[in-house]
This record gives sequence, C-alpha cells and structure tokens, in this order.
Amino acid sequence: MKLKLYTKLFLILGIFALVSCSDDDGIYATPYESDVTAEPSPTPVYTSGDANFSTYVAVGNSLTAGYADAALYVEGQEVSFPNILAQQFALAGGGSFTQPLMNDNLGGLLLEGHQLTDNRFYFDIASESPKVVVGTPTTEVSDIKPGPYNNMGVPGAKSYHLLASGYGNLAGVQAGMSNPYFVRMATSANATVMEDALAMSPTFFSLWIGANDVLGYATSGGTGVDQNETGNTDPSTYGGSDITNINVFTQVYSALLQMLVGTKAKGFVVNIPNVTDVPFFTTVPYNPIPMDAQTAAAVNNGYAEYNGGLALAKAGGFITEQEMADRTIHFQAGATNPVVIEDESLTDLSSMGIPSYRQATPEDLLVLTAMNFIGTLADPNNPNSVNGVGVPLADQWVLVPAEQTHISNAITAFNTTINNTALQLDIPMLDANAILHQIAENGLKVGSTTLTGDFVTGGAFSLDGVHPSPRGYAVLANYMIDLINQNYGSDLPKVNPIEYAGVRVK
Repeated sequence: MKLKLYTKLFLILGIFALVSCSDDDGIYATPYESDVTAEPSPTPVYTSGDANFSTYVAVGNSLTAGYADAALYVEGQEVSFPNILAQQFALAGGGSFTQPLMNDNLGGLLLEGHQLTDNRFYFDIASESPKVVVGTPTTEVSDIKPGPYNNMGVPGAKSYHLLASGYGNLAGVQAGMSNPYFVRMATSANATVMEDALAMSPTFFSLWIGANDVLGYATSGGTGVDQNETGNTDPSTYGGSDITNINVFTQVYSALLQMLVGTKAKGFVVNIPNVTDVPFFTTVPYNPIPMDAQTAAAVNNGYAEYNGGLALAKAGGFITEQEMADRTIHFQAGATNPVVIEDESLTDLSSMGIPSYRQATPEDLLVLTAMNFIGTLADPNNPNSVNGVGVPLADQWVLVPAEQTHISNAITAFNTTINNTALQLDIPMLDANAILHQIAENGLKVGSTTLTGDFVTGGAFSLDGVHPSPRGYAVLANYMIDLINQNYGSDLPKVNPIEYAGVRVK
C-alpha cells in the first residue's frame, strides 16, 4: 500500500480584471481639457555611489547559479539573483552580464549522450504532486562553452572546490572527481573556479558559498561524516555527504575573500541559511501512518519480540527505563502513528540481537524524498514489509536530533567565520540565515501576499524544497540591493517580487 502523506494542496489562481473608466466627467470633458498633453515623467537617474558595477562577478554554488526545482535550466538562470542584480546595476553604469546558460528548460545534463542528471520538477495540478518534466535534455557536458562568465555559480560546489584544480576536467566527471557544471564552462581542464572568476577583472562581486559544506550531510539524512569530530583537514578524502572541517572552511573562505578584495573590487558576501528551515525537512510529518484496529494489532504483535528484548535489556542494566520507553514500538488504531526508524545514536544492543529501532518523535525531521517512500513495500511479495511500519526507515530518510546538532554546530561555526572575515576585510554581509528563518517561522509580507516556508503553497521555495523559487530569489535580491545602497551610497531601485513566479505548475 502507499500512504498519502499530505492533505489536498489548493492552488489559488489569481484572476486579473481589466477595468475601464467611463464616468460622466470624462464624457463631458471640455475641449480645453481634452487637448491638454501631460508632461512626460522624467526618466529616473540612478547612481552607483562608491561602487563600480561595470563588471559584476558572482561567485558561489547552486544558489548563485539560479538552480531551482532540482535542476539548472534557462528560465531559472534568467531569474538567478545575480542576473536580477545585474539588471538593476545596468541602471547605474553596470555592464553586460554573461551566464553559462543551459540549452533548454528541461534541466537535465547529458554525458556523451547518456543522461547524467535528472530533469526539473513541475507541479502537476491533476495529480496534486510534483513531477519530473518528461523529455530528453539537450545540454551535453562535453560540449564545452568556455568562459569565464560573470555568473560563476557552480551547482554542487563546496567552499574548497572553488580552489581545486581539475574541478572542471571532463575526464573526471564519470568518477565524480570533477563537476559537470563547471566542466562545460571552465576555461581549461585545470582552471579553478576562482581563477576564472578573477580573470573577469571584477569591479564588483558577490560571494555566497558554504551551504554545500553541510547540506549534503543534511539531505542524506546524516549518512556522512562530520569531519569536525574526526579532525580530518584533508578535503581530498571527504565524501560528498561529509561536513567540512571548520579549520578547512576558515582557511579556504579567508583565501577566497582576500582574492576578491585583492582586485580592488567592492562587493558583499552572504552567510549560510539554516538548512533545517527549508521545506525539504519540514514537510513530511513524523506521524503519517493511519491504522485500523486489526492492522494495529497485527503490527504490534510483530514487534512484541523486539519490545520484550528491550525489557530484558533494561532488567540487565544495559538501558534505562526511559530509553526502554523511548524505544518501545506501539501503534494505535484510529490515529496517525509515527513511523518506525533506525537511530544509530541509541545504545548499541546488537550483541543481544536487538536492533536500534524506535518510533519517530516531533524532534525528528523526515526528508522530503521520504514522501514517496513511506508506505511502499520493501518486498513486493510481502504485504507486511511496509516501509516505515514493518520495515524501519534507514538513516538516509530522517535527521535525528543528534544529527541536527552536527548541522547546527557546523552552520554556526561557518557563519562566524564568514562574519569575522567580512568584518576584517570591511565587506558587508547579508544575513540570509535570518531572512530565511523569518520566512520559515513567521512568513514574510511581500506586497499583498505573504511568503512562507510551506512546500508548494508558500511561494518562497522551489519544488526541490531547498532552493528558492524565482519569487524567493527576487526577495533575496531586494535585500542585497538594500545592503549595497546602505554600504556604498548607491540608490539602486528594487524589483517587484510579485512579478516573479512562485511554483511552476502544469
């Protein structure tokens, strides 16, 4: 069976009316009034203040590239925050802004004709769920369009990747030694992202890097290693889901910002949002399992031996009474029940043949991808092998509190580094962490609407549950414009976020 994890999502479609004026005063206007020609409004003149926007270079990862809906595609790149900023910079002396555009709006990548990455999501109104756009992508990684580009955002890049030679080497893609997005835009196989960025001779820059140094650990359900615990400072040995050691991050971040400041360019940096504020971790409830009396009795009977083993472990002094209670599995009829999960932070009772199982609590965060996994059968021939019920969810599907602590500690440490480095080099910092936390906690009023962190309906995030929607990127761009105006004496106008799409539907 497959359980429905969320109630019906209602999409409210705006209806725009054209209103014409036909009052009596207009009908009986005098000839003198009708002949009057209004003076045209003067074209606003905007200034750059102490900044020079002629060559703006944006350095970062997927958040800079315009990644959304689990892919990079043309429409998303066109509403990336750097491209939005560049359009406003053009009003005050800004020059052209180039991006390594994909070939289509499908978003997938090909490597020698074989699809390497998935197509983007869209919201299917008929099924009331996100779906992947069907079609064969046309962006071939080996069809290199060498830069450098003004937008040097590379999806998937961690901080230390920006300094890594060979990160754009086509030969390393298949083995995971290089990044396909950088491969198709790098000036050479051995160029680094920062070398290409500096080759643009920026007069103004933005640097938003560091989210991926912890995000992979989070989205994988904490399956990676926190290298702050191991003390490992050799990033060449890190896995894709590992948390970067703070000493590595500090050294790398300081080098990156000093390189940019060394060009005499002005600019700004952005800190790292709390990844657990995004819909990827807040959408799937911990207790989505409905159950009738007969099914509850059968499932409870199936866990009777496990619960009995816990009682023996408690009697033997291996676990406390509280831990026994926390680990005891019990389903109730007529209620939505918590899923059963594996939790490696529990006392190891494997020597007694007792696995580390328990039911989820409100403190656990289930990842968005669990939405389509919970309730499926681990064994198609065994109706009792329901994932999340008879078969506990593995580590990859849930962030337990201990894993959330690793994430929180890392983000705090990384953001301290970003703030301190920016202060030392007199570069303003945008607190994206606070902005996205406000959206997640209380919503953010934008014109006549309120952006929230709700999946699909909130308007701030795209369908991958991590990256902003076009409207979300526009909101961030406005905060950046405020920061620039306040620190450099410019008077750049902001954009209207309502003119940018929320979730893309079909």
